[in-house]
Amino acid sequence: MKWITPFKLNFMKLRDKLLLMYVLSVFIPIVATNLIFYHVTATNIRNQKNADAVMALNHLKTELRGIIDQGVGLAYSLYADPLFNKTISQLFPSQIDYIQTYNSYLKGALSDQESIHGVRGYQVYSDNPTILRSGYIEPLTDATKQLDWYVQSQGQSVRNAFPALIYWDSRFSLIQRLNNYHTGGFQQLVKIDLNMKLIAQTFDGSSFAGNVYLADPEGRIVFAKRSEDGENPQPQAGFVQDMELDKADHRFQSAYEGINYLNGWSLHGILDEKFYMQEVSKSRSFVIWLACINFVLPTLIIAAMSRSLHVRLVRILKHMKKVKSQQFQSIPPEEARDEIGQLTIEFNRMTETINNLINEVYIADIQRKDLELKQQKAQLHALYSQINPHFLFNVLESIRMRSIIKGERETAKIVQHMAKMLRKSISWSANEVTVQEELELIGSFLDIQQYRFGEMLEYSIVADPAILQYRIPKMVILPFVENASIHGIESSPEKGMISVAVDLYRDQLRFKLADNGIGMAAGKLDELLGYLEEHEEIGERVGMKNTYNRLKLIYGERYSLTVRSAEGEGTEIQILLPLKASGQ
Repeated sequence: MKWITPFKLNFMKLRDKLLLMYVLSVFIPIVATNLIFYHVTATNIRNQKNADAVMALNHLKTELRGIIDQGVGLAYSLYADPLFNKTISQLFPSQIDYIQTYNSYLKGALSDQESIHGVRGYQVYSDNPTILRSGYIEPLTDATKQLDWYVQSQGQSVRNAFPALIYWDSRFSLIQRLNNYHTGGFQQLVKIDLNMKLIAQTFDGSSFAGNVYLADPEGRIVFAKRSEDGENPQPQAGFVQDMELDKADHRFQSAYEGINYLNGWSLHGILDEKFYMQEVSKSRSFVIWLACINFVLPTLIIAAMSRSLHVRLVRILKHMKKVKSQQFQSIPPEEARDEIGQLTIEFNRMTETINNLINEVYIADIQRKDLELKQQKAQLHALYSQINPHFLFNVLESIRMRSIIKGERETAKIVQHMAKMLRKSISWSANEVTVQEELELIGSFLDIQQYRFGEMLEYSIVADPAILQYRIPKMVILPFVENASIHGIESSPEKGMISVAVDLYRDQLRFKLADNGIGMAAGKLDELLGYLEEHEEIGERVGMKNTYNRLKLIYGERYSLTVRSAEGEGTEIQILLPLKASGQ
């Protein structure tokens, strides 16, 4: 019975297979990953900006209330003062009596309140006919009752114990009725003008990135945050509901609730969509550059491997077709040790053998059988290909997932570290990495070593967050960590400890590596330091030698390497490198 498949890979050309592998394994995953990454990043940015805007609006709301509460405190102190209320409610026998009372008590009682920062000024009004116009006290006349602040205060239904907040003549005022005690039938109140300069500074200093408006209980906009050019962005429409906004604009609101004198007042913030897009565009540029790097590097690698396979296989195929017409030409030899190189060698050997078989009639049957066997082997060799790094990643990932399924989480973790180190060593196209990337690689290596030694090994990695984005040559610290693990800890019968610390020291990056291993005697340490300076290979310490030469080639005299060790007391290595910020 034949199994008919809709898509037979064996019928495809090798070039088409490699192209299909690239599209399915590289192109589509990278596009999908970057699109998802961009969407998640943009969403996170919007959410963060919205949270920052709400926090800034609430902070402004708290600061504004703090200023108003200073005036409210003044109003309540006068409202609750029995002596003050009794004094302004009494009928004075003569003007002289009032003047004496004013100078001896009222003037001092009122002037004591002048030091309040949030209050610009205040005035007491009374229709007591025996009270004269004097400093802080004014008669409550019919002309005064026609003023806007008085009319507004009479229209507000506020409890007697709390002042009324009104906005008039480009200022905020608190109107407090002084009727907590018997007034003798007189109408008495205090008008407290708030410090408008302080209020304006509070609005202008708000961290809210857009326009901010303060609306009264009727929804009328009475005050707004000034723009950077000093203009007031208050719209021509005087009410919040009449504001004309773009569909893309974002609106925030924070209302005062549970506060008698501020009930109904609210803050409104407007953020332009461009504010979000500026941050999103930065992420877009990063995603585009990341996608380009992810495209270019795998494409170059796959293209190089594909060409190595395709070109040489096509050349072998052409010579095979020549053999069919009895043209026994050898393929020009090349320095290649892979399967295709071996196949080329075998093909040349095969053609030479065939040619000899034709010339040697007497042993034709034996040679023909041998030729057929070699030809079958050559055809098998032609199907071999190099292992793609992605295949190794998939194998390691399969082992990791299988370990997780079986509950072997420690093994899965170590396999993950191995895959991470392999991926890092292959994917780093540049000669430099950040300190953070180097430390992550060191952490993966030490986790693997800890898995190997068990409880006999502990390690710590400490780094100043401010230096994580500085750039260094890749894999310049790992060889020293590997040396500490293999030569320092492995030979020690005691429990091993490896510590790695990175910080800033005199405008340089300082790497400190210490272990409590077997250490080195003074003579061996001198031999090691002298050997690093020579041009010979150092045998089992070739990693340290190569790293030392790289640092010397890159930095010249601008770096330093210090090694301290004592036999039985461990080893400490300190490396100082010049600073190089990310992006330089």
